[in-house]
Amino acid sequence: MKKIIAVFDGLKFSNSTRDYAIQMASENNAHLVGLFLDDPFYQSYKVYDLIGEDGGISPEKQKKFIEADTRKRDKASADFEKACRAAGIQYTIRHNKEIASQALLQESIYADMLIIGGHETFTNRTEQAPTRFVKDILSEVLCPVMVTPVHFTPFDHLILLFDGQPTSVYAIKMFSYMLPALKEHPARVLSVKPMGQSGHLPDSKLMKEFMKRHFPRATYTIMKGLPEVEIVSYLRKEKLSPLVVLGAYQRGMVSRWFRQSMADLLIKELKLPVFIAHH
Repeated sequence: MKKIIAVFDGLKFSNSTRDYAIQMASENNAHLVGLFLDDPFYQSYKVYDLIGEDGGISPEKQKKFIEADTRKRDKASADFEKACRAAGIQYTIRHNKEIASQALLQESIYADMLIIGGHETFTNRTEQAPTRFVKDILSEVLCPVMVTPVHFTPFDHLILLFDGQPTSVYAIKMFSYMLPALKEHPARVLSVKPMGQSGHLPDSKLMKEFMKRHFPRATYTIMKGLPEVEIVSYLRKEKLSPLVVLGAYQRGMVSRWFRQSMADLLIKELKLPVFIAHH
């Protein structure tokens, strides 16, 4: 049984992350860990909210804010537990009170997969997805990651991005090994080649031989042009709801087009779940 960790900010609980995590755990008979990162340096209030009439920090105000945050975090945890019970899945709830980024990277060592919202900051700030926190986690994480959009839409097919590089094949391998039940969904291999090159799939014979063992009913689409333009345009026209699989997020990773910016671009421009795996 696989171990999937769903990452939550108890002060800004993500229903979308909860629902995607439950879908993944349900379809793959996985154990789901609800990881609530209760960073000790992160509260819902700001220092100036604590100023009393005498101009100093008011212990009474601070106590009320702390109690309100505790209630909000407890409610988020109860919400997750209720949803897991309703879905009939095996689950664990864990509150980690260490620094959020350090705690999450440590947890990733012992997880098969992480699920996190692309909008998470674990601060009072609101940032455009993918946030700085998410980018840092993706570049250092030690297991595959599924980045979720703000709103949940059940996915009904798979888009497997492939550029002929080992990193893109590795992502497809990890997805196949990690989530075998999802291979029942229709799958399409999407590749973009520069103008002037042949329209053949890179390493066509080897790739199709590999795919036949993992996604035997997969179809193939090859486009010409700039990947950043063509992939986003293609996915925007999708009438159904795909889950996108791609590799190579590591800093310094060299690839023809699965650069670090590709994952950023897909998370930023599209409201789709994205599965990312790198060496």
